Amino acid sequence: MINLSSHPAPAYRVVVNGQDITSKISPRLISLTLTDNRGLEADQLDITLSDHDGQLAIPPRRAQVDLWLGWSDTGLVYKGSYVVDETEHSGAPDTLSIRARSADLRAELSRKRERSWHSVTLGDVLHTIAEAYSLKPVIDVVLAALPLAHQDQANESDANLLTRLAQEHDAIATIKAGHLLVTPVGAAKTASGLPLPHVQFTRTSGDNHRFLQADRDAYTGVRAHYYQPNSAERLEALIGTDDNVKTLRHVYADQASALQAVRSEWRRLQRGAATLSYTLARGRADLIPEMTFGLSGIKPEISAVVWLCRRVMHQVNESGYTVALELENQLAEDEDLAALVETQYTGVIAWYRDKDGNQQPVTEGDQTSPLRLTHLYASQASAERAVKREFGRLQGAD
Repeated sequence: MINLSSHPAPAYRVVVNGQDITSKISPRLISLTLTDNRGLEADQLDITLSDHDGQLAIPPRRAQVDLWLGWSDTGLVYKGSYVVDETEHSGAPDTLSIRARSADLRAELSRKRERSWHSVTLGDVLHTIAEAYSLKPVIDVVLAALPLAHQDQANESDANLLTRLAQEHDAIATIKAGHLLVTPVGAAKTASGLPLPHVQFTRTSGDNHRFLQADRDAYTGVRAHYYQPNSAERLEALIGTDDNVKTLRHVYADQASALQAVRSEWRRLQRGAATLSYTLARGRADLIPEMTFGLSGIKPEISAVVWLCRRVMHQVNESGYTVALELENQLAEDEDLAALVETQYTGVIAWYRDKDGNQQPVTEGDQTSPLRLTHLYASQASAERAVKREFGRLQGAD
């Protein structure tokens, strides 16, 4: 519903099985919450309505709900289609709660299968899965070309296989609008390959924030086991050091697959080294996971780096329309595996995001064997400060 008063007001539209019910539920709305997740974790829509007069009918399960969100002065943004899978009536006071999840996630994806692939690419496997569900595959070209010597699907659902393959290749697999999308984490691109907008916020943009970084129990490396072809000997692939190492449970068919998996897990751990929760005072319906953000006016540790969105929660209630963002560190696009192996460093290198969205390097010292800083910095100045700080520590350790 759009409010045409002089002051901007939260606006929404709800359509159930093709029927617009916005005007019917608007006087009863207690809260509307949309949680937009990254990857194959289903997006979730929760609507709570007042049933003070007992006139509300409980909607049937599997009903389709389409949602639009926005503001009276800027219009509405389509936020997707959802299928009702849970309803609850409680009281007193009497309320009706409706929970719906992404319509794109097929139930068949959860059925367990047995099959294997030999000497194929990652793209071959993903195309096979997409074809089985009449999905159009949209796969990053670099990821699609990666070779897979052997891949087993043993009593495993296609949903779990997609999630596992994505994790092993530091990628995101998701199903949106009839497409199977597989892209690198942090690529910040649309399904058509266009870059997502980078958003800049200041302290005044938000109601509250929570920044967390913790070193306790921090892993110093990641390990995986694999078998050599035609051999029963189990070998080890390690990135980092084994002081406090995380060991992956899956045993891989060859060294290349094991190295890819440990590298991807190491990058995932690096992104989670610091997290930031940020709530916008005025909600924005255009914000989605995988967008990147810059934040200023809080603390230097927060404004120095680029932040990557992993979850967006939209909420409309009597207080207005707010958006809560869950953010993690965006990492630099550095493909050098040596960046993750402890050695005698001769210098330091870091990357920052320039005004055109491109990543640029900043160096200090001899670059024969540099320490590579993993986080993507928000400006050249912040990257230069980080490089000088780390180079000073290296010199002090000599």
